[in-house]
Amino acid sequence: MRKKDTQQRSEPAAQTPGTNEALPRASRASAADGVPIRVATVEDDAVCLQALAHAVETAPGLSMVWMAANRREALSLLPRQPLDVLLVDLGLPDGSGLDVITAARQTWPDCAVMVSTIFGDETHVLRAIEAGAMGYVLKDLSAQELVAEIRSLHAGGSPINPMVARKLLLRHTVQAAPVEAVAAPANVPLVSPSAREAETLRLVSRGYTVDEVASALGVSPHTVQTFVRRIYTKLQVNSRAEAVREGARHGWLSED
Repeated sequence: MRKKDTQQRSEPAAQTPGTNEALPRASRASAADGVPIRVATVEDDAVCLQALAHAVETAPGLSMVWMAANRREALSLLPRQPLDVLLVDLGLPDGSGLDVITAARQTWPDCAVMVSTIFGDETHVLRAIEAGAMGYVLKDLSAQELVAEIRSLHAGGSPINPMVARKLLLRHTVQAAPVEAVAAPANVPLVSPSAREAETLRLVSRGYTVDEVASALGVSPHTVQTFVRRIYTKLQVNSRAEAVREGARHGWLSED
């Protein structure tokens, strides 16, 4: 992210990286606003880290749970409490951020992980996705733009840098075999959705927002996000449009 964002800060946002303590205060979102999105970040650049912490702490509905400046510190903090969104830099001073992604997915399966890094090459992107990352952005975003991507990720999206996406699409186009030469995939049965997951998908297909789905089901928005991620996993998709399309194809939208 651009370091000029730090010039907008009027007060220190959080603790200096390098300690193993959680932030001393929560975000400005109150219980009346609903359960805040619990965010953590692993970043070795202190300026970028403080800029993001300030942006998150001042954003309604977000809470910075902890910050880590290296791999060891992140792995130590991970088990302490559940997370909704984890931002990870890949190039850490004591190892790869891929280890943190893998550990996060194992510790908190419902946590959405997004990479924020300077590496935009295919190798890093593919390895991050294989490790469990659901979003991949480069450090050309401002702290405020990164907060917007956090919201998008938590809402079920898969933010990805346009340049990175273009590289992946070109790679896929070059490597794709002609349609007539590709064997039909084996009919692998899908894991059926739970009643709540199916109802969530039906409501989403009608254009309901996360808050509206939560109200209709009598659950929290956080629970709805969990349902959405489970649906994505079962249908092997990465967006709501794909989920609705595949859900309809498999008969998940039927109320029978």
